[in-house]
Amino acid sequence: MDRIRNFCIIAHIDHGKSTLADRLIEACGGIEDRKMSDQVLDTMDIERERGITIKSRTMTLTYEATDGHTYQLNLIDTPGHVDFSHEVRRSLMACEGALILVDASQGVEAQTVANLYLALEYELELLPVINKIDLPAADIERAQEEIDADLGLDPFMAIPISAKNGINIDAVLEGVVAHLPPPTGDPSAPVKALLFDAYYDRYRGVVMVVRMKDGTLKKGDVLRFMHSGKEFSIEELGLNQLERFPLKELKAGEVGYVIAGIKAIREIDVGDTVTTASNPTAEAITGYKPAMPVVFSSMYPMSTDDYQDLSKALEKLALNDAALVYEKSASAALGFGFRCGFLGLLHLDVIQERLSREFGMNLILTAPTVLYRVLLTDGSVAEVDNPYYWPDPIRIDKVEEPYIRASILVPEEFVGPAMELCREHRAATIGTNFLAAGRLEVIAEMPLGEVLFEFYDKLKTVTRGYGSFDYEDLDYRLSDIVKVDILVHSETVDALAYLVHREKSRTRALHYCEQLAKSIPRHQFKIPIQGAIGGKVIARSNINALRKNVTAKCYGGDISRKRKLLEKQKRGKAKMRQFGEVSIPQEAFIAVLRTDDD
Repeated sequence: MDRIRNFCIIAHIDHGKSTLADRLIEACGGIEDRKMSDQVLDTMDIERERGITIKSRTMTLTYEATDGHTYQLNLIDTPGHVDFSHEVRRSLMACEGALILVDASQGVEAQTVANLYLALEYELELLPVINKIDLPAADIERAQEEIDADLGLDPFMAIPISAKNGINIDAVLEGVVAHLPPPTGDPSAPVKALLFDAYYDRYRGVVMVVRMKDGTLKKGDVLRFMHSGKEFSIEELGLNQLERFPLKELKAGEVGYVIAGIKAIREIDVGDTVTTASNPTAEAITGYKPAMPVVFSSMYPMSTDDYQDLSKALEKLALNDAALVYEKSASAALGFGFRCGFLGLLHLDVIQERLSREFGMNLILTAPTVLYRVLLTDGSVAEVDNPYYWPDPIRIDKVEEPYIRASILVPEEFVGPAMELCREHRAATIGTNFLAAGRLEVIAEMPLGEVLFEFYDKLKTVTRGYGSFDYEDLDYRLSDIVKVDILVHSETVDALAYLVHREKSRTRALHYCEQLAKSIPRHQFKIPIQGAIGGKVIARSNINALRKNVTAKCYGGDISRKRKLLEKQKRGKAKMRQFGEVSIPQEAFIAVLRTDDD
């Protein structure tokens, strides 16, 4: 066990975690040269295209150190974006140490600090690494100052590298062996293993990724899940390399995979403790926290015939992504669908993209919302994330909405625009911290609902891409939240209703009305589109009627002939307006969610 090292790579987004993982794999000969590619552990097309890691991946490497011993290195490449911090948390539980990566040109950023606190929560040993030293803008001394000031780590332990060009990679491997501790555990004790990840194989069923804490698992053993109490027999186990590498047993301290013929996705819970039925352990592993969704949106298939396919697709995705939660939903306008909970807007975007690419689903999404706490006049409390279930305003005493503490790291010259952006989004308190020469941290307490629409894009715009954003949940605070209904031809469209602060209700309603007016085709009668709070209309757009020139055949003659034809047309349009129905195209639901006007 002294020859095993379990570690992960943590950093802010785009600091080079996946590139460093590639170089470590190459240096240990973990993959043949002909199979090597950039971001080799990122298996999804969407990860490669966007240059982000979405799903943590485990890779077992063999390394011959300078001390003459051969070590087994279990590397876990983790995501950097705040929306996927749940993946990071689960990975940290499987490790004893972590490489904390800092970009030499950007310095310590928001998510770096957040991941540091996560690692300290699980008492991990940290080894700082300064990446991208080959860039013209690289400032190693400043990065060392920030590692000392912001992270509280020894700056002289930091290893300067270039993951892209393979500079000083051997020093990282030696640092892992020398500075990160080996795992502890008793191979002869009852089996205790953490199920920290899982994915679905269409031929083998559920493949579980486990970290052995105690005991030894062998092929043929009967597994028992401590949370659910269910039991399964092991068909195959082994190490996670680029392809699965079967073994006869997994011992304490190792990270590997287990296949137990589990076909039903609902049979397991990620974060559960695995033991054996014959010699079960006395207590489960503590410290796992289930993901709490903060952004909610409803998904509906474009065609109602695809509802069952969407249900199966969400089931498979929920196994690969333990943070995704969903329940059945229905809409008068869009039919049957699912109400889903996400960790953030990028998480929502990625799930939508994966459903589209991996399962061929064409979807309509409703506007994202957060979870509001509604205190009713009878003293009860209702938690509402869906406008459909918003109580009657007469019954509402007060409403509370979730607040976050936002941490925005920006170069000094962009502090003004960043603070102004926070004020526009109802920031309650704003302060600044000086981190290093030319870099500041803007701290703001603001409603989570304000971050859902275009905040991150605006921040990148006003800081020319240099601003980084991270947040943590604070508490619920009183707020003036209202439900805005969208009426098309005097009929309420439930799928377009949304919850918003009263200050911003008219602006958003006007945007909805204008986008719908552009998207809905013209009819033979005039169609009003209105945004209303209760019975009060706050915004309106009109779709003018298509008008046939009924007087075209009248040339010359008495004016009364034309008036007679126009009056007949007027009566026909009034009748049509009374009984006519407006069909809203699918594109209209997508158009209202766009924040721009293109």
